[in-house]
Amino acid sequence: MNMEEMKRKYAYTLARVGLNVQKGQTVLVEADIAGAAFTPVFAEECYKLGAGNVVVHYLDLPNMKVAAQYRSDADIRKVEDWEYAMHQPYLDAGACYIRLEGVNPRLMEDVTEAQSNAIFAHVDAVRNIMRKASREKHCQWLIAMVPTKDWATYILPDVPEDQAEDELWKLLFKLCYIDEHNDVVKTWEEKNARKAERANAIDELHLVKLHYTASNGTDLTVKLTPWSTFGFGKRKMPANFVRFNANIPTEEVCTTPDKFGTEGVVYASRPLVLGGKKVENFGFRFEGGKVVEVLAGEGKEMLEALIRMDENACYLGECALVEYHSPISLSQVVYYTTLIDENASCHLALGRGLSGNPEAGDRFNDSVIHIDFMIGTPDMHIVGTTEDGREVDVFVNGDFAI
Repeated sequence: MNMEEMKRKYAYTLARVGLNVQKGQTVLVEADIAGAAFTPVFAEECYKLGAGNVVVHYLDLPNMKVAAQYRSDADIRKVEDWEYAMHQPYLDAGACYIRLEGVNPRLMEDVTEAQSNAIFAHVDAVRNIMRKASREKHCQWLIAMVPTKDWATYILPDVPEDQAEDELWKLLFKLCYIDEHNDVVKTWEEKNARKAERANAIDELHLVKLHYTASNGTDLTVKLTPWSTFGFGKRKMPANFVRFNANIPTEEVCTTPDKFGTEGVVYASRPLVLGGKKVENFGFRFEGGKVVEVLAGEGKEMLEALIRMDENACYLGECALVEYHSPISLSQVVYYTTLIDENASCHLALGRGLSGNPEAGDRFNDSVIHIDFMIGTPDMHIVGTTEDGREVDVFVNGDFAI
């Protein structure tokens, strides 16, 4: 296959394996404007699967950057009525949605942290329209990446500039388990079966907490609830639920922890990008589940603003287990996008929990944000404690021990 044929196979993978588009269904697309050439290819693959309509909205971060330098913080953050109107009717009628993200790590280097915060707040608030539908209507959703020249030249500095974008495409195909000859549907079914087996094995331990330690100073205990399952065996799905993969690529097994049960200190192992601006070398100190101190130099203001987004933004909503020696980590590239970087190692997320299980009550966090940050290291050790008080190695030297 040539490059264009491989891009089309990638588009098919997103439409079929990721979203699992149903006949007659509307597909809502948020596409980064820098990757616009790929969007019609993806749309066509959706139509081939029987989509009734593919509705595309482009995210124009360069224009938002300009606006943030001339408009008030409140105006930038505000979600306009027309932004609800261009999404909600489709979601009410059963649409699924996808984010086709591009990355330009240099774009926001010359804006203030306050301006970047405002941009992030607006973009995330619009995305919450779709997230609400995914929780309430159980519609399929997907986040996936589209390589761009600016992204490729930044993360692959040793590759000639005129070859970097194609090299990033090739790398992305590999991370998504796509090659010239494989049946991607079968490949992902087998991959998901392996993940499910591991997740179910963790659930069979009946863990009540996880203790993370690493040589970078991480010493964190995360409490779990009886409803904090890593697998799907105990989760109740509606009769009309459509199986889908919410992230491509993905390597994680994850759960929602006890909102009030996190104690200790954790340090990030990879950069975090907020509003297009990267934050590095940071950590958090937790007491009673709540972030009580942001540990950072540059970027501290952005992180402090993040945990003040609402009253629950300072609590955890996710803990995810990913082997350090995963395909993404072994590629030895920092991608400066959470979607890929979070699948290089264990991560946590501030804000909204993964499940709104009514039986969990207020022990599952809810928030306007859900921000993943990476914590896995080559020497990460995770010890789980079972209901009967036994201690079990879950991770040793950065990888699963079970």
